[in-house]
Amino acid sequence: MDYPVSDITHINELEISKIIPDLPKPFIILFERHDISVELFRPDKVDQQTPHDRDEIYIISSGSGTFRRETEYINFTAGDFIFVARGKDHRFESFTDDFRTWVIFFGPKI
Repeated sequence: MDYPVSDITHINELEISKIIPDLPKPFIILFERHDISVELFRPDKVDQQTPHDRDEIYIISSGSGTFRRETEYINFTAGDFIFVARGKDHRFESFTDDFRTWVIFFGPKI
């Protein structure tokens, strides 16, 4: 598997999730094209994200926990959709060991 690529048309999430623990970062960029980037994210115990320069969507794949966006706290579970506007402080503060999420960055950078 060579990622990222811009002509991929199918991604097997379970297959990809198995290699994340071996990566130097807790995510893998799976697709990039124009102003969109798709990643699979699986933090290890602590989410160390900082605000991003593009809008972002999370689609929770597995697990559950609490997500903080600025001063708002959201309980999440598999199947949930979370939007974060660019520049907003956010992170997954409490999550189960099986937590992973799709991350979709889109739009112009600030």
